Amino acid sequence: MSIRERLSGNEAVAYAMKQINPDVMGAFPITPSTEIPQYFAQYVANGEVDTEFVTVESEHSSMSTCIGAAAAGARAVTATSSCGLALMWELLYVASSSRLPITLALVTRALTGPININNDHSDAMGARDAGWIQIFAENNQEAYDNYIQAMPISENPDVRLPIMVCQDGFITSHAVENIELEEDALVKEFVGEYNPENYLLKHENPLAVGPYGVSPYYMEAKKAQAEAMKRAKKVILDVGKKFGDKTGRYYGFFEAYQMEDAETAVVLIGSSAGTARATVDELRAQGRKVGMVKVRVFRPFPFDEIAQALSGCKAVAILDKAESFSAAGGPLFAETRSAMYDLDNRPKAVNFVYGLGGRDFRVEDCKEIFDELDEIVKTGKTGEVYRHIGQRE
Repeated sequence: MSIRERLSGNEAVAYAMKQINPDVMGAFPITPSTEIPQYFAQYVANGEVDTEFVTVESEHSSMSTCIGAAAAGARAVTATSSCGLALMWELLYVASSSRLPITLALVTRALTGPININNDHSDAMGARDAGWIQIFAENNQEAYDNYIQAMPISENPDVRLPIMVCQDGFITSHAVENIELEEDALVKEFVGEYNPENYLLKHENPLAVGPYGVSPYYMEAKKAQAEAMKRAKKVILDVGKKFGDKTGRYYGFFEAYQMEDAETAVVLIGSSAGTARATVDELRAQGRKVGMVKVRVFRPFPFDEIAQALSGCKAVAILDKAESFSAAGGPLFAETRSAMYDLDNRPKAVNFVYGLGGRDFRVEDCKEIFDELDEIVKTGKTGEVYRHIGQRE
């Protein structure tokens, strides 16, 4: 039976860590993820876990710790944000190319500069092509649930890829919400023991981890990573269903809200979905056929599934909480618009970059987006595709 509690998003992730009891944590603090190793350190000090808690001198070293531990056959975790993820950059590629199922709790935050400690998705989106699975949470419940599902996904023999469990800095990480926690025994049974087939300390089968990838082998290794990411889609759905069967909370690639007959829709990631959902409800009450798609899984990207969800729309706005400086739109826009390209009746699509550096996303902003979509439907003209909303002129 679920346990009702009130926790912040950071507390929820740390509590899930405690229930899982990983072998090694590489720990280095950075706002707004600092509380995760802080809370978990208390569990270590109190003897509630037997995790090897390694305090290091930088985020680069915390990921190095996880890589070494995972290569040796241990279940390894860490947490970071923003510039901490940037300092890990080269090692993100080492972890994924070495097929090490490390779990990273990413509390998303703007990258410097100018210096800013508030939420957007520029850190996660900057790492989108590093070979990591990326799963996003709207609220604290999803942050907890996603973390419990992370290891059964990434450690699956058909996958064996590292995974980022992302939540919005301060908005969910520090806000306290009602939450349903699961019993320790259920979590332990669901996550299971980590039993890698091959690892450095397996003396009967010596192997090298991270060797030089000469030209005759490098591309084959990358192709293997790509195929593993494709296979992760099925595993994500299987794990989400299994989790739902045990808890009543089911998860897929995204949430399609009021999309059955929607003529216009917004597509977005993370905590802003709450604002969009409230807007959809208000406009539906006025008789407008509007909807929302909240993307949960960004890597692997649910290409065909999102296209199908949007296929009945006349116009779609894709919202990016990160810049890509492509002069053509943000990363979620690029993926979603590409997914819709082969539809027989393709919706018109525009991009809105919003919420950078913690800028508020209000119901008024979302209404304005739906009004602009209505104008596109009315005139049949998309107009400027790459737009911004919420900034001062």
